Amino acid sequence: MATHKSLRASQFTTHEWGYPMKRIVSVIALAVMFGATSASAQTLKTVKDRGILNCGSNGSLAGFGLPDAQGKWAGLDVDLCRAVAAAVFGDDKKVKFVPLSAKDRFTALQSGEVDVLARNTTWTSSRDTQLGLNFIGVNYYDGQGFMVRKALKVNSALELGEASVCVQQGTTTELNLADYFRANKMKLKTVTFATANEAVKAYDSGRCDAYTTDASGLYAERLRLANAADHIVLPEIISKEPLGPAVRHGDDQWFDVVKWSLYAMLNAEELGITSANVADMAKSDNPDIKRLLGSEGNYGEQLGLSKDWAVNIIKLVGNYGESFDRNVGSGSPLKIDRGLNKLWSKGGLQYAPPVR
Repeated sequence: MATHKSLRASQFTTHEWGYPMKRIVSVIALAVMFGATSASAQTLKTVKDRGILNCGSNGSLAGFGLPDAQGKWAGLDVDLCRAVAAAVFGDDKKVKFVPLSAKDRFTALQSGEVDVLARNTTWTSSRDTQLGLNFIGVNYYDGQGFMVRKALKVNSALELGEASVCVQQGTTTELNLADYFRANKMKLKTVTFATANEAVKAYDSGRCDAYTTDASGLYAERLRLANAADHIVLPEIISKEPLGPAVRHGDDQWFDVVKWSLYAMLNAEELGITSANVADMAKSDNPDIKRLLGSEGNYGEQLGLSKDWAVNIIKLVGNYGESFDRNVGSGSPLKIDRGLNKLWSKGGLQYAPPVR
């Protein structure tokens, strides 16, 4: 039998396994969880002593995690890790990015190879409870969609019956795809691949009629196709895919540090604090701004950080809106609308607890 390190995340939710195998997997997962608990204690001290944050990211997804020709990483998930480094060290460059496949991402976090996993990963119940992980929040509200060639003359995913669909193994995408076709009584022909790169190349070469992944990924992958203008993203969103960073179970302080790094970026946007005006905003009499920027209270110290932890995040990385626009929004090649990722005060779902 394969060890827990080779188990795919999707196998924890599949209905095809018998009870004995499920029980074995549960025992393995619990062993991983309790092992990770002791190993992950004092993560903040470990990171400080090491002098660098180890961040597990994608490595091949534009807008979320991708290094350029010079090896400089950029993306929405990358910015989350830069924010954590800024909060801990006052330096957003003290990050080592570790490219991880979908299959290896959870093992890398469980084993301690990385301190935080920020890799366009869907927050699900089984991942939250069976893998020894804690998701710190949602940095991108997404949903699964489909991309097809315009020449196919398909306007809806409901017209994809009998179509062949390229999909990556070991992801929630695979299960959602099967559920959607079954629920709509359509015949499904899946063509599965170990990596997203393989799936996209197969679709581009004509091996499949459609390609499915998170909608954000469709816009990113379309840029890599031979003739991007020949392809469209269909309107249907067939699942909830709340994407968020994760840390190991068992270290509440580190969980808080990573969680509040994201919340600092969201609160900064809501309060109108940007990387350009943070120095001036530090002089504000607004109590919410004073608390966030460290001129009132000891909220940084409560996290085990300095008073200016949030100032460093905003100054070096920017607020959430700046990061979104730069990486996936209007200022990026992807041009994705904010949609559900607007602030709650602007009709979206992004909402952060207050600093007080």
